[in-house]
Amino acid sequence: MTVLRLSRFLATGALVVGAAALPAAAALPAATDTDDAAAGTTWALEPAGEDGADGRVSLRHEIEAGTSVSDFVVVTNFSAHDATFAVYASDGLVDDDGNFDLLPAEAPPQDGGSWVEIGEVDGATPRDGGGIVLEAPASSSTVVPVEITVPSEATPGDHPAGVVAELVQGGDTSLQMSSRVGVRLHLRVAGEVLAEVTPEVEATYSPSWNPFAPGTVTVDYTVDNTGNVRVGADVDATVTGLFGVGGGEVSGEHREVLPGQSAAGTGEIEVWPLFLGRGEVVATPLGVGEDEVPAVLEPGTVEFRVWTVPWSQLVLLALLVAAPLLVVRARRRSAARIQARIDAAVAAASAEAEDEDPAAEGSDTDATAVR
Repeated sequence: MTVLRLSRFLATGALVVGAAALPAAAALPAATDTDDAAAGTTWALEPAGEDGADGRVSLRHEIEAGTSVSDFVVVTNFSAHDATFAVYASDGLVDDDGNFDLLPAEAPPQDGGSWVEIGEVDGATPRDGGGIVLEAPASSSTVVPVEITVPSEATPGDHPAGVVAELVQGGDTSLQMSSRVGVRLHLRVAGEVLAEVTPEVEATYSPSWNPFAPGTVTVDYTVDNTGNVRVGADVDATVTGLFGVGGGEVSGEHREVLPGQSAAGTGEIEVWPLFLGRGEVVATPLGVGEDEVPAVLEPGTVEFRVWTVPWSQLVLLALLVAAPLLVVRARRRSAARIQARIDAAVAAASAEAEDEDPAAEGSDTDATAVR
């Protein structure tokens, strides 16, 4: 059976919720305070008939707008002590991890959850915000009636909801936790069905500073369910360079996207940088579980472009072009320095020779005069 793992911390503390051998059951670990009546409380909530659990995994109904349908759930207290539970309905959602959940207890339902009325049970009292507060004796089961009334103006398609049993803890301790288990309500309003998903994408390029390695295009996408029934979605993202070369692809899968909600994902694709990459994200809707989708499952497609400037390759090319020029320039400078030294040496030798010639002429004149 479908287990709603719905836990919210209202203060710092440890909470364990699990199904173990019990269907749709939750258990609280023993408290440090031995006077706490909630210590070791274990309970379950299941779909039921008038006489008790009937083996269904969820409540599933297709209803005409403006009509009602009745059903039942059963609350079972497996504990050796009495316990108090709040039983109420709320709208469904899928969390970031892809798990079905319901709105927080303090948030009023606005859609399918608001159409669910929890019936009267002997000894139960009304709960603020809707539902009932039920005193469950130790080791007992209590059948709770559920009435679903669809407004006449309700739109066709899926309106996800659920019914939960939340443990009501007594006392004025500073540590208060909310733990609940539930039964999912697959509620579909009869009418035209549209199965449609629309992807949105943002792509960024990260170069590799190794000029002999490709860079990476990161594709961040969301898949919006723009139809009116829940669907899964297969997502395929591709990126290619100019002329359709130097690209790659990546795939993702989302098992459930509810109407009006979205799922997000990220993929990384190695791409050889060819200045401009062209990409495409294709989201294909799929049926979920036992759902029958009497509609064409048309894929949604979005194209994108991303600059893939080959910075490291350009740097390498610049070095390759500049290296011969630098070598020639260095050789010319070296030759010029050598030539300058030669010229300086020749000039120095000439100057020295000129300095010696006048002395020699003067000696000859003196010698002639003596003779």
